[in-house]
Parts: sequence; structure tokens; C-alpha cells
Amino acid sequence: MTTAAVPASPARARAVPAASRRPGLPGTLRSELTKIGSVRSTYWTLVAQAVASIAWAVLLCAATASHWAAASARSRAQFNAAGASLGGQVVLGELIIVVLGALVITSEYSTGMISTSLAVMPRRGLLYAAKAIVFAAVSFTISLVTSFAAFCTGQAILAGQHIGATLGQPGVLRAVLLSAAIVTVFGLLAYGTGAVIRHTAGAITAILAVIFVIPALAQALPASWYSDVARWLPGAGALGPIARSAPPLSGHLFSAWGEFGVFSGYALVMLVLGAWSFSRRDA
Repeated sequence: MTTAAVPASPARARAVPAASRRPGLPGTLRSELTKIGSVRSTYWTLVAQAVASIAWAVLLCAATASHWAAASARSRAQFNAAGASLGGQVVLGELIIVVLGALVITSEYSTGMISTSLAVMPRRGLLYAAKAIVFAAVSFTISLVTSFAAFCTGQAILAGQHIGATLGQPGVLRAVLLSAAIVTVFGLLAYGTGAVIRHTAGAITAILAVIFVIPALAQALPASWYSDVARWLPGAGALGPIARSAPPLSGHLFSAWGEFGVFSGYALVMLVLGAWSFSRRDA
């Protein structure tokens, strides 16, 4: 009796691509950069941030220069040329960038695109990180250019009264760099909030409430209590030291680096909460 030879069946195709062929961080970064660059709201938001920051520098520095001769000795002593140029970037820039920070993540939920993104890149942690990295890189680049433009514009106006500052003076370059970095930090704060709330209007409202409402409510505290918590507030006067090249006017606030660390802490907490929500909840 003979036994018929059974031909070997062809190997089944792999259900999961080889590790070397799976989407990785470089490809995901390129994809997210394409996404953020293909949406018109990105350009409008960044242009609005730049225009508002530079316009603030022009208006404030022009007003200061025109009234400098009549200014009191106290006003002259408290005046900081770097702060006059960079205040708009810190105050207005961070309010505008939170819109883009939230949209980076919430827009995909509102359009349903998030399901497609997760189908292409099922590694949720990597996708979440790639979105944050691309947003931070774009935001910081534009904010840095805007900070230097606002600073140079303001100092050119103040030079007429010989009260301008240069980048070589103590603390000036630090103020320019931190003014750009704080905008990115607030954008990341909004990004993390958007990942938790998953709704554009809700995320933006929550961030603006934190920036405005909490500091306003804190002012109702007794003066001694407010002095202790002012340095920890997520906005209001605590932003002042970041744009200044000199120490803060209020002794109750941290230095520029200290306040920057406080705001970065808020952003880090929200980024972690956003990562947890993005990884655990259904799309």
C-alpha cells in the first residue's frame, strides 16, 4: 500500500505586520505634521497670535514713549522694556494658542477622523505623543519668531526715548525665550484638556475658566491668604514675571523660571490625564 504525498500548504500570511514594518514614531510625526498643516484654522490661529502679540508691543511701547516725559519716578523705576514688548505674547498669545491646542485633538473627534487615525496607528500612546510633539514644535517655532519680532519692534519704538533694552542685557534673552515657551505650555495644557473632554468648545471654555475664573475667585481671599496662593495661580499676575527681564514687582511671586515651572506643572498634569483618557476610552 502506497501513501500519497500531501503537498505542504503555503504559509499563512501574518495577521500582524512584522515589527520592522509597523508604523513608528517618524511616520506618525510626518502624518500629524501633514494633518496640522492641511487645516486652515492652524494658519489663522498662528497669524492671529503673531499679529496680536506684535500689535500689543507697538501700542504699549508707543504709549510709553509718548508719555515718558510726564511719567512719575515710581513708574519709571518699575518700567521694564522687555516686559513692555513681550507682554502681548504672554497675555494674548496664550489665550489664542489654546484654541489650536484643543483643536489638534478635538477636531478629530468631531469629524470622526479619530477612528481612521487609530486604524492606521493603533498604538494609542504613540499617536497621542506624536500629536503633542508636532503641535509643540509648530507652536514653539512660530511663538519664538513672534517673540523676537515683538521684542525688536517694541525696542525700536522705545529707542526714541533711550529706554530700550538689548538682548545682551541681563535677563532679556531669557524673557524672549520663556515668552515663546509659555505659549507652547498653554497650548499643551489645552491639548491635554481636549483629550479628556473631547469637545472643542468645552475644552476651550474649561481652559479659559481656569485662566480667568480661578484667579478672580482667589482675589476674594483675605490679603494674607492671597499673597500665599498668588504664585500658584494658573494665570493673572503670575504671568507677569515671565515677560520681564527684571525680578517680579510683587515679592509674593516666584521668579520667571519658578512661575514657568508652575505653569509647566499644570500642563504636565493635564497631558498625563489626557494620555490616560486617550488610551483607555473608546474612540
